[in-house]
Amino acid sequence: MTDLPAHLLVVDDDERIRGLLQKFLFRNGFLVTIARDATQARRLMAGLEFDLVVLDVMMPGLDGISFTAELRRTSQVPVLLLTARGEAANRIEGFEAGADDYLVKPFEPKELLLRINAILRRVPQVRPAVPAARQLQFGGTRYDPERGELWRGGELIRLTATEAQLMRIFAAHPGVAVSRERLAGDMPKDDAGAEGGDRAVDVQITRLRRKLEEDPRQPRFLQTVRGEGYLLQPD
Repeated sequence: MTDLPAHLLVVDDDERIRGLLQKFLFRNGFLVTIARDATQARRLMAGLEFDLVVLDVMMPGLDGISFTAELRRTSQVPVLLLTARGEAANRIEGFEAGADDYLVKPFEPKELLLRINAILRRVPQVRPAVPAARQLQFGGTRYDPERGELWRGGELIRLTATEAQLMRIFAAHPGVAVSRERLAGDMPKDDAGAEGGDRAVDVQITRLRRKLEEDPRQPRFLQTVRGEGYLLQPD
């Protein structure tokens, strides 16, 4: 058992709804990654494990029902569908595709929270048991992936919500380049501010380097990989 929060993937083509759900679920103790469509969700799921997917039904490209059926061919990750269509036939279609639950829009945020917690309680954890994650060393700084804490000697270095999210992503794949697009999709809107996309990611990376690197101007551990994104390279 670990103290890590459940990791949710929220997939919705409406940017406003994505942002609201990310903020609400994060404040209620979840680690939240967002995607705008099934294509982006596929890329994220190829590199990250999720405890539950909150999936909008009506999306451009591959719709939520079809994406649920696709997921069920290779994964048992729980799926909670969100839709404005609440007819019995629509709900049956969702369940037949393999969804675990179905919530009709508009809904009360508290009901969404209750349904997510109910699914997580009744669905067995399918992740294999693994030993406690080893701490990552960066010169005189160390990162504890299990606690999400960055330490310099005996001093705990405070991380913002965005910095903590970025460290979790990088630490899950040390030595592997992570694209700006993927990082941008995981950033809480409050921390992204008025800047968007790649620029917002670059700003957050610069801030994180100040806490991680001995010389942020010549980064040794959080490296830029030209044309690919950023890479975390521990000692």
